[in-house]
Amino acid sequence: MAASLAAYGLHSFAWPVTHAVTELIAVTAALTPARDLYLSLRHRADALRLVLWDQHPRHPDPDTLALCSARRRHALWLLSAVVDDWGGEWGVTDGPPPHQGIKSWATLPR
Repeated sequence: MAASLAAYGLHSFAWPVTHAVTELIAVTAALTPARDLYLSLRHRADALRLVLWDQHPRHPDPDTLALCSARRRHALWLLSAVVDDWGGEWGVTDGPPPHQGIKSWATLPR
């Protein structure tokens, strides 16, 4: 990944992007095992945006949904630290219809 970033003149992003992607994939794979993931990395307006979609099923029970969401946010504490240190933002949301699953994202400004 670092080589790809350097090829596009984005080598300064190597440290935070590597940590953010690793954390997003590790937490998502633990919470949604044996399912497909989709990772997108986009550079626009002098910032990098990472988006990870997973196929986590929607919980019909509101209490279970809230507990699962809290568990995911808590598990992403390292992502939070890296993104905060870099002056960025991150979040987790349900995929908009017709998509299912969870969308986790982080934006890292240059």
